[in-house]
Amino acid sequence: MDLRFILDPELTPALREQLVDLWVAVTNAGGAVGFVAPVSAAEVRPVAERTFTDVTDGPDRLLVGYAGDRPVAVLVLADNRFRLKSHWGTLKRVMVHPNTQGRGYGRDLMREAARRAPDLGWSALHVTVRGGQGLEAFYRRLGYREVGRLPAALRIGPGDDRDEVFLWLDLADAGA
Repeated sequence: MDLRFILDPELTPALREQLVDLWVAVTNAGGAVGFVAPVSAAEVRPVAERTFTDVTDGPDRLLVGYAGDRPVAVLVLADNRFRLKSHWGTLKRVMVHPNTQGRGYGRDLMREAARRAPDLGWSALHVTVRGGQGLEAFYRRLGYREVGRLPAALRIGPGDDRDEVFLWLDLADAGA
């Protein structure tokens, strides 16, 4: 099933709950989206609500991929909030529901973000990933290149520090 993408869907209470549930499912399946498993909706909700506020009040944008009527993929197109960086954007909270893994939804979500970025005035995209999860290879296949790394910047737990990896996609090079 192909995804149907909506940029800035109305953040109804029902959609907010679906996105919180998605965030919990992704985290509890091992996804690196700001938390360490196990998490509950009560833990995720305050962070999600701040994210939603940055979308509803601006300047961030929300891209949701739907399989039928169900949101299964989401990311935030985050404004840098600094004029000298207004020509590129940051992708945050990149999530695909774990029950839909292996269908190419992550690839489709990232390609849709790259397709829409020029409409936001962006000529490049930036994303960070948690080292040690093999995500760099996924992003490399999409044309991203590693441009930096903060060693042991993310403390997952006692004795488990991971690198924060900075990835960059120049949209002119990617043909977007």
